[in-house]
Amino acid sequence: MSDQQKREHEMSSQNDMSADAKNQQAKLDDGHAKRSGDGRDTYTANEPQNQSRAVTSDEAPVLELPVGAIVLLMGASNSGKTTWLQQQIEQGILQPDEVVSSDRFREMVSGLEHLDWRRPSRDESEVLYQQYHLISDRAFHIMDEVVQARCRLNQMTWIDATHIHEADRTKYVEMGRRLHVPVLIIALDVPEKILLERDRDRKHPRGRDRIKQHYRNFRSEIHRLKKEGFQQVHILRPHQLATLQMVRLPHPLLHEVGAGIDVIGDIHGCYEEMLVLLGQLGYVPDEAGIYHHADGRMLVSAGDVMSRGPRSIDTMRFWQRQLAAGQGLMVDSNHGWKVARYLQGRQVNMTHGDELFVAELQQYEQEHGKEAVEQLKGEFRNMLLAAPSHLIFTKNGVRCVVVTHAGIRDHHIGKQSNRISDYCRYGETVAGQHSDKPIRTDWFNEHQSGELIVWGHDPRLQPTIANRTINIDQGAVFGGQLTAYRYPEQSFVSVEAKQDYAADPDSPLIRLRKRRFAAPDLGQFIQGYSVLTDSYGEIGVRAEFVKAAIDTTSHYTVPLEELVYIPPTMAPPHVSALPDYLEHPAEAVAYYRSRNVKRLVAEKKHMGSRAIVLLFRNEQAALPYIGRPLQGSIYTRTGRAFFQPQLEREILERLRSDLEQAGYFDRYQTDMVLLDAEIVPWNLKARELIASQYAHVAEAALHDRQTILNTLQTAEANGRPVQEWVGEWTELLQHANVFAEAFQAYCWDTDGMEGIRIAPFHILAHQNHAFTEHEHVWHMEHAKELAACSDLLMETEYKVVELDEDSEDEQRLIDWWTSITEEGHEGLVIKPEYMTMHASGRLVQPAIKVRGRKYLHIIYGMDYLHPDNLKRLKQRKTRKKERHALMEFALGIESIERFVRKEPLERMHECVLAALALEADAVDPRL
Repeated sequence: MSDQQKREHEMSSQNDMSADAKNQQAKLDDGHAKRSGDGRDTYTANEPQNQSRAVTSDEAPVLELPVGAIVLLMGASNSGKTTWLQQQIEQGILQPDEVVSSDRFREMVSGLEHLDWRRPSRDESEVLYQQYHLISDRAFHIMDEVVQARCRLNQMTWIDATHIHEADRTKYVEMGRRLHVPVLIIALDVPEKILLERDRDRKHPRGRDRIKQHYRNFRSEIHRLKKEGFQQVHILRPHQLATLQMVRLPHPLLHEVGAGIDVIGDIHGCYEEMLVLLGQLGYVPDEAGIYHHADGRMLVSAGDVMSRGPRSIDTMRFWQRQLAAGQGLMVDSNHGWKVARYLQGRQVNMTHGDELFVAELQQYEQEHGKEAVEQLKGEFRNMLLAAPSHLIFTKNGVRCVVVTHAGIRDHHIGKQSNRISDYCRYGETVAGQHSDKPIRTDWFNEHQSGELIVWGHDPRLQPTIANRTINIDQGAVFGGQLTAYRYPEQSFVSVEAKQDYAADPDSPLIRLRKRRFAAPDLGQFIQGYSVLTDSYGEIGVRAEFVKAAIDTTSHYTVPLEELVYIPPTMAPPHVSALPDYLEHPAEAVAYYRSRNVKRLVAEKKHMGSRAIVLLFRNEQAALPYIGRPLQGSIYTRTGRAFFQPQLEREILERLRSDLEQAGYFDRYQTDMVLLDAEIVPWNLKARELIASQYAHVAEAALHDRQTILNTLQTAEANGRPVQEWVGEWTELLQHANVFAEAFQAYCWDTDGMEGIRIAPFHILAHQNHAFTEHEHVWHMEHAKELAACSDLLMETEYKVVELDEDSEDEQRLIDWWTSITEEGHEGLVIKPEYMTMHASGRLVQPAIKVRGRKYLHIIYGMDYLHPDNLKRLKQRKTRKKERHALMEFALGIESIERFVRKEPLERMHECVLAALALEADAVDPRL
């Protein structure tokens, strides 16, 4: 074939391309026309609709970039999209990760910078065309996955592709709706002549026909852009693109924690209670009636400030002033949204307490006139419509707290859409089977993103923490409390409602009280959770330990309603500085002295088993506490029943009878007593341990060491040089004797109740009162009083230690400890003056156990005092044990107080379960 024929064949092959094929090629340049997206947003009236803006004049255009937006560049090949984006990156206006390019992804998946499928041969062209089709398909699939991932993370993404076909644009509009991000488009309107000139200068020209087809498609499509759902539409000519100003809008939902925030739950027109709460929080009004905090803290409303209660207008005007002065923030809510639509003139059924707000407006009109009420309604309407679905508070750029009304999904945080607003107003609900009321579901079980979410809407008897979410709607309008949550302090401040304003016989609080003993929802615990305690702050427990604790409570413990408190572990002191001691009182005293504790209480430690004794005056007295008649309960520190049922009943009846005869219940006006105690003898619970380990070990060691020593002494008598060995084995035999004596001293036989003694050292609670803030001396003296009431009970010997500089109490304490431990007693428990104490804002160890040299043979082995062993043991790490002791103590205090307040079983259970979960987290058991 001649050169001329080849040229003619090439031209013929190109001309044989149908218009459809050329059009298909243009589509492939922009990715194929597959639809992406699985549903459209449902818009509600108060959300601003997407605004389309076409800039076609000679004015310098301004592009406002919302957070997390998808920005499409639209234009024919050679319109300058890639070049302009690269300039923005070089100038630092855009970041490289913010731009994705279809050409780059084609090269990434194929390894080809350019693929020209046009060939003289139809066969070759078809093969290359299909290959190009496959490359484009894979490239756009991966690119769209990247775009979606960035959208989920609320990251802005610019998409560099032609986008000259509606289907290719629509998939991103649908993606934006589905992922709750705005979508913008910039169409580069470049004259055809310039496009063709630029193509001739390209390293890999696209071809005249292809450019002309692109241009025709572009011109036919740009007039449709305004109707396609973009938030902004910019149609720019080359000189406008060169002068385009881009402004990144600040995140409208982000605020710094600053000096702190005070989030107030659902007020519902309880204006007087709100003012009392503000006073307790430390806010005072200025001359204009704007409330300020001396530290610069910010007030935040979780919504529903109006309706149901007596003074909705006053409450709304308060928040209107605060917001206008920059001294308050408020989120949208279900009642707020309903009232806003009413104020817009919409047909809204004003019921469920909203009719009271309407009545207030009518009264206001009678007193101030129609013009005044219309102005007021307009101000309220604007305030409510401007309220965002949620607010995010950050520290050092990290999202720490989210405030919303009824709930929020993790992937909604930081985004705005009508669907998100509806979810935040109403939470997650399902239709009720026997009622027209929707049933609220526990949306918070799925929360995993780490932020602390503060919400209201669903009244609870007490602030409820579940899976790093905090409910602060305590039903003030139903006669409950108005609650504020303080951050970063992570504390609550509440005021009691003056009355039940709603007077609803089926109010949420009444329903909750009726189902107080309902089984806890384990779903909110199973993935790990946290408990906010007054004494320690937030305590988190990990999922794997929670599951172990759930297994324990499901199979082994006493019934959940009886499991009101898990006693904490106790930390040992730091290792002794003395050469022959592992533990010594001096280190415990030094710890408390460093925490500025002035007085200590040292209690002689009983070698028994820790137990909790819950005793009721009679079986009916148990009803308000555990929901059924019960004598009481005695259980171990892991929640298991301490005695067999018959023996437990006998002991409880004996205790009840003795205390009744002694007038104890009448004297203290209580129907219940909760004790933390030791029950002796040790072998009551440790019989198997003693028989299988200690006794056999002692017997074998005594036999073997005595035999070896006898052999060595015989050899020595025969003149062999074994004196050193004789000395060594004499010492080892002595260790074995000490070991045997140590555990045997704590064991004796019992027959039924005979031989059993209970030594209380904390009187934890009476009816309606917890004693967790009392002095330890008070607890010791009260325990002494109890011991005088019943022979089953025994008092505990103790001494008060003053830590004055000139006091000799510390030495007397050491002498006492030395004396009793050499006699074979376990040791002392050294405690600060009060049961709960803090130093520099941190909880002080509630107790430090200091065990004697002889007793530690049981724990660390009969030869632990050998110099090499002791040196190694002094490297022990106690920090985790100390931390667990503090956390378990705080959880215990929290559960006691919730029990006394008769809070729902689930509230007590979360503390107990957390303490058991901490016990499941392995710590050296010898500590």
